[in-house]
Amino acid sequence: MTSTLVLLLALQAATPAAEPQAGSPPAADEQAEATGRSGPAATSAGGDIVVTARRRTETVQKVPIAISVIGGTALAETGTYNVSRLTQLQPSLQFYSTNPRNSAANIRGLGAPFGLTNDGIEQGVGIYVDQVYYSRIASATFDFTDTERIEVLRGPQGTLYGKNTTAGAINVTTRKPSFTPEARVELTGGNLDFFQGKASVSGPLVDDKVAIRLSTSVTTRRGTIYNVRQDEYQNSQDNLSLRYQILWKASPSLDLTLFADYNRQNPNCCVQYYARTGATQRPVIRQYAALAAAQGYAVPSTNAFDRVTDVDTDLRAKQELGGLSLLANWDLGGATLTTVSAWRFWNWDPSNDRDFIGLPVTTVSANPSQQRQVSQELRIASNGDRAIDYVGGLFYFRQTIDTQGLQVQGPAASAFLLNPTSTAGRNPATLNGLTARNTIGFVNTSAAVFGKLTWHPDERLSISPGLRVNYDKKDGSYVSVVTNGAGSTNLTADQRGVLAPQSYRPQFDNWNVSGDLTVAYDITDDVHYYATYARSYKSGGINLSGLPNDRFGNPALSVARVKPEKVNHFELGLKTQFADRRATVNFAGFWTEIEDYQATVTNNQVGVLRGYLANAGKVRTRGLEIDSAFRPVDRLNLYANAAFTDAKYVRFVDAPCPPELSGGTALTAGQRPAAAGTPGPSPDNCDISGQWLPGVSKWAFSYGAEYGVPAQVAGLDGRFYLGYDGSYRSKYSSNPSRSAYTDIKGYALSNFRLGFRAERSWNAFLWLRNAFNKDYYELLATQSGSTGLIVGQPGDPRTYGLTVSRSF
Repeated sequence: MTSTLVLLLALQAATPAAEPQAGSPPAADEQAEATGRSGPAATSAGGDIVVTARRRTETVQKVPIAISVIGGTALAETGTYNVSRLTQLQPSLQFYSTNPRNSAANIRGLGAPFGLTNDGIEQGVGIYVDQVYYSRIASATFDFTDTERIEVLRGPQGTLYGKNTTAGAINVTTRKPSFTPEARVELTGGNLDFFQGKASVSGPLVDDKVAIRLSTSVTTRRGTIYNVRQDEYQNSQDNLSLRYQILWKASPSLDLTLFADYNRQNPNCCVQYYARTGATQRPVIRQYAALAAAQGYAVPSTNAFDRVTDVDTDLRAKQELGGLSLLANWDLGGATLTTVSAWRFWNWDPSNDRDFIGLPVTTVSANPSQQRQVSQELRIASNGDRAIDYVGGLFYFRQTIDTQGLQVQGPAASAFLLNPTSTAGRNPATLNGLTARNTIGFVNTSAAVFGKLTWHPDERLSISPGLRVNYDKKDGSYVSVVTNGAGSTNLTADQRGVLAPQSYRPQFDNWNVSGDLTVAYDITDDVHYYATYARSYKSGGINLSGLPNDRFGNPALSVARVKPEKVNHFELGLKTQFADRRATVNFAGFWTEIEDYQATVTNNQVGVLRGYLANAGKVRTRGLEIDSAFRPVDRLNLYANAAFTDAKYVRFVDAPCPPELSGGTALTAGQRPAAAGTPGPSPDNCDISGQWLPGVSKWAFSYGAEYGVPAQVAGLDGRFYLGYDGSYRSKYSSNPSRSAYTDIKGYALSNFRLGFRAERSWNAFLWLRNAFNKDYYELLATQSGSTGLIVGQPGDPRTYGLTVSRSF
């Protein structure tokens, strides 16, 4: 894949080709600042950016992988302080989140099912921080703290990384302890009561032997959505991060680094609310407009960009994440032995309004969860250049999750979820107080042997085969106890149709072998070609969100297990530099096919929003990526990146129907009946073969420039600079089965900054984001029960502020 060239936003400078170690030179964009040659908006024309994406030290232009690199200063100046904001700089990256737990990070449209998160499956995009795999996608919502660089790798990475990732990886490297005393402070203030403070300090505890680094980050912001019922702003930010590192140089050839981190979020979040309505196959009297009118209810605004709501359930998205890890590197001369040992935890304490409106349909919806993980990676990699380079490793991972789910229906549930003309639908007591208490347990064990050889038949040609042998075992338990308003488990048919008691214990275990082959050729010192084929697997899993019922009213155990995805991936890439390395233009073309694609579908039982997993027959994504950076003169840096992605279901004949075809009693065009005994009424299974995969735009761009003028201010040598960063995404589907109601229109965003940057000391700049106050949705979703209500989550409005940082 190409190297999305280390986007300009990043690292630029002539970094020595040596493995980044504690106390080594700072990230490349900081070197660029120091030399005054260019700013963080572009890649240095002539600098060699060092990365460790392949677990060896290499310059990014020579790595035969599509990889983007962004340095710490660029992250700060573009306001990219979490993965969601990273998407504005990375056209091939998608990130969607209704709350931290229900988040998805995808690359080229692949990675995680679009919709409700199911703990029983793996991520297709791996998140690594200082070489530790983070199994919870919720970690992507936390702030980047004291970050040196971020590498975004596109395509399967199973022969290089401990945990198999079939779509790509986000590799975060934090700044290391230094034996030279240093400190950094960064303060930001803006509208919406935005405040962000970051600080770090590092220095020796024992000269040349032990060094320490302490870092912290705090972010707060008022919510962007006003709740007229609760008289408060919602979708706020409230983040705290603490990070500690101690480096011990035990000998000239052995160093050990102990990492500890704690992260806490406690925002008043997350609300989706009325965006529009659309007709479904339900009788008109059972669609949203009639149901709301019968209750005498109207939303405070039918224009979502008025940013007002009246949801009546308190919102909470509190989470804590942290852990300990020990990284050791032992230089054996011809090779380096690396071990990474880690323990991590994640605690989730939510409260949601799952009916999305101000009526008490669902009064409680919460799934508190506690996760613990341990991982151990042992890896050996050759040093220097030789006829055959190699990386090999062993990986072990164990994860436990305990979840305590609670859903309670309110007095408006009967009218909304049952036939309002029936006796049960007219009686609020039928569903009022109906409660499901879910106890969910999960144990996930994974182990692997992996490795990659690189053979250099001559100075320009390299042939790199890789192999991975993987074992996965998953054991789960799901118990749902349902009681009526009187606390009895003796339920009526109407009550069981809304919340059905269930108990089942799904299991999965599987061995698989995967591999890849890359052939790379250096046409010249500045033109590099590569071709890659990868055969990869994404582990199978189990459904842990409850199962749909079969026609006999029992859990459909046939869908308790989800088969592994089988991936065939092809890629061609060309990386070029010219004009005395003042220009970098990289290309990647890819074609990826997945059999048994893991997709989220929604149960059709009346009133139940129950996401479960199924295997679509086949999906395909293909496309072309172009990444470019230019420095025509020393004062000006330019970049432009583009991604064309054609991602679709090749075969998915029994998918859930889009809302306009849901809730009916007769088959309509485009529908196929489900086989006897399969979940859901047959009219609600549709053939969506040929439709778009959700969440990915066919066209996506990022582009920008920075112009600097040397200046001296208060005795400080530096430069005034003006920067611009823009992005565009074309229309994309926001529903697993594409719907006219949930397509999100394309949009472009523009960000500006104006500031003064001194050499290794002060940096102060004004910033303006979403400068033209573009109204756009991050996602659209449907209300349960086929009512036709479409709810949305608008993106941020225009924001502005000032950032001041100081390095000592």
